[in-house]
Amino acid sequence: MKVIIDADACPVKDIVTKETRDKNIEVILVSSLSHFSSKELESHVRTVYVDAGPDAADYKIVELAEAGDVIVTQDYGLASLLLPKGCTVLHHTGFEYNRTNMDHLLETRHMSSVIRRGGGRTKGPKALSQNDKNSFLTLFKQSIREK
Repeated sequence: MKVIIDADACPVKDIVTKETRDKNIEVILVSSLSHFSSKELESHVRTVYVDAGPDAADYKIVELAEAGDVIVTQDYGLASLLLPKGCTVLHHTGFEYNRTNMDHLLETRHMSSVIRRGGGRTKGPKALSQNDKNSFLTLFKQSIREK
């Protein structure tokens, strides 16, 4: 098992890094070149950079992911591609994507897109709260413990 993070806008990278540090779990941060960082990473963490094109990070994550891996992403479309591969897919606010909630999430995303294309406005995501971080931490610990 490894943990793959859709890293460009992920606010829980530090939580994942800390929780995997002493567990011999590899962490892969997938990020676009436009988010290049020379920050030194811990030995169990590596970054894979991809072109800045649309969905380039998503395609790389799908390529790297294997059954049993834990993936962290806020992208519903990406999550829908990873579930059939047997991955555990987590959102940084502390919920797990599954077959039950996926249809609703994708439908909501589609409807918001239709509204925006028609000139309407939709709400963006709310700010990440401490409760969200705590929920993610609990779910993440459970997910890596079960593997």
